Amino acid sequence: MKATLGEKVFYGVNYFILLLLGLSCLLPLMHILALSFSDAHAIMSGHVALWPVGFTLESFQSLFKGTRMVDSFKNSIIITLVGTLLSMIVTVLTAYPLARKYFIGKRFFMLAFLFTMMFGGGTIPNYLVLKSLGIINTYWALWLPALVNTYNLLILRSFFLGIPEEIEDAARIDGCGEWRLLGRIIIPLSLPVLATLTLFNAVGFWNAFLSVLIYINDTHKYNLTVLVQNMIQSQSVLQEVVASQLIQADDSAQITPEGIKAAGIITLMAPMVMAYPFLQKYFVKGALLGSVKG
Repeated sequence: MKATLGEKVFYGVNYFILLLLGLSCLLPLMHILALSFSDAHAIMSGHVALWPVGFTLESFQSLFKGTRMVDSFKNSIIITLVGTLLSMIVTVLTAYPLARKYFIGKRFFMLAFLFTMMFGGGTIPNYLVLKSLGIINTYWALWLPALVNTYNLLILRSFFLGIPEEIEDAARIDGCGEWRLLGRIIIPLSLPVLATLTLFNAVGFWNAFLSVLIYINDTHKYNLTVLVQNMIQSQSVLQEVVASQLIQADDSAQITPEGIKAAGIITLMAPMVMAYPFLQKYFVKGALLGSVKG
């Protein structure tokens, strides 16, 4: 069917806006990437735009040698892996009974979860609750409040509701109990939406910032996000790099604040960027299937 003039104008405006939005995201990222791989002289002279000038890994080497980047990276991995695993287990075990017709009180529990979407306790009550539990300055203060995300719960429950009951009835006739039905039938059929929610949770825990500042007092437990934010806000990290005995005097002359900051931002982004291609095939399918049904 041939597009009318009005449709062509509409599509053209849409493409133009999307192009501007895409460039507004891509160009700053390319500039940061170019800074991280450029030498100090090119950065200080302002010759670096979208491509590295005088390609070098000096900024990354200095960053990992002279800062707590390695420890913060390990902390981020621990927070992300454990938090995502716990959140997915609890979300699945919560969504599954809420999707079963015979579960008594499911309407009450659904309303209770929906209530948390509209009314939150706030930072101070949350802090007091976690303090009374004795988990301030531990990673449990990050994991426990994020065990169940109501939005993710609704997506997963909707997906479970869309699985034909005949499959479950056939499994029960063959002798499947609830645990075996969940593990052998429901979860394998739900891989797209589970992969999508895993990605949502992993990104959330990896980028945790405000919660870390509020609930974690020990700076040695800070994650990569907080360390990079400190690098962007102050020059203290660069001074730490220069003062470090691990960096030779000749090498310190090749370090610039912009290069260090850019290397930190790229290091923070790299794991999530690399994870997307492996989960991309599940991403759109899982989000659509889980959000449309029910």
